[in-house]
Amino acid sequence: MTQITLTAIYEEAEEGGYIGYIAELPGANTQGETMEEVRENLLEAMQMILEANREEAEHRLTSTAKVTREALILNAA
Repeated sequence: MTQITLTAIYEEAEEGGYIGYIAELPGANTQGETMEEVRENLLEAMQMILEANREEAEHRLTSTAKVTREALILNAA
């Protein structure tokens, strides 16, 4: 299995708890009371963004569109 490494950034929130986001994926951000909760929420946010983007792309394609689909595999540096 190919893996890619993304950068998760966590900050302590002034009101308590933490916020987290993924540097390479705009919109993937969350918050939580503990670091563990933020990590779990961040993974879920990332999955939701990727699924929503895939669904949006599918809706834009018409049944008559001439498209080529292929898996794009990113090699981790």
